[in-house]
Amino acid sequence: MDRLTLERLLIQIRWQTTRLSLIGKIGVGLLVLSTVFFWAAVLPQKEELHKFKEQAASLQQQTQIESVERAKLDDSQSLQVFYDFFPSIDSSPYWVKELDRVAKKRGIELSGSEYRLMQEQGSKLARYEVVLPIRGSYPQVRAFIADALETVPAMALVDMVIKRQDIKSGKLDVRLSMNLYLHG
Repeated sequence: MDRLTLERLLIQIRWQTTRLSLIGKIGVGLLVLSTVFFWAAVLPQKEELHKFKEQAASLQQQTQIESVERAKLDDSQSLQVFYDFFPSIDSSPYWVKELDRVAKKRGIELSGSEYRLMQEQGSKLARYEVVLPIRGSYPQVRAFIADALETVPAMALVDMVIKRQDIKSGKLDVRLSMNLYLHG
């Protein structure tokens, strides 16, 4: 652009701005300001965002490759990983104490319990049968069962018998049968 064309353009811009009302001038000012902000702030961040997306995709691809490599276990390794999930057979007193702790936390009355260790010939897992006669309100019993199964992940609820003295009674007499699976 030569000097004469630039002067004509500036004169044209001044003439057009004098024709605008106050609101029009504010609008043009905001348009110019938003254009400058877009070029100064948004575009550089957009490039940086693109770099981060590429890094995230690269890390995700690398993680997938590593997980596939880890997943390539032979049968004996997979079986060993399975057995390693279960607690050892000598840790059963700890898990019984955990059940007692959860019962106290939930306000459940334990009135004696029965325990029996069952181990089948040739099996690497032992089954610790636990029978818990408990007493509490329905919400307490429900919370106890949920907490017990969460606290002791190798435990399974086998059976539950619920009795209530009468309709007005808020307390339930419950007999829970649970199995704790242990690695022997």
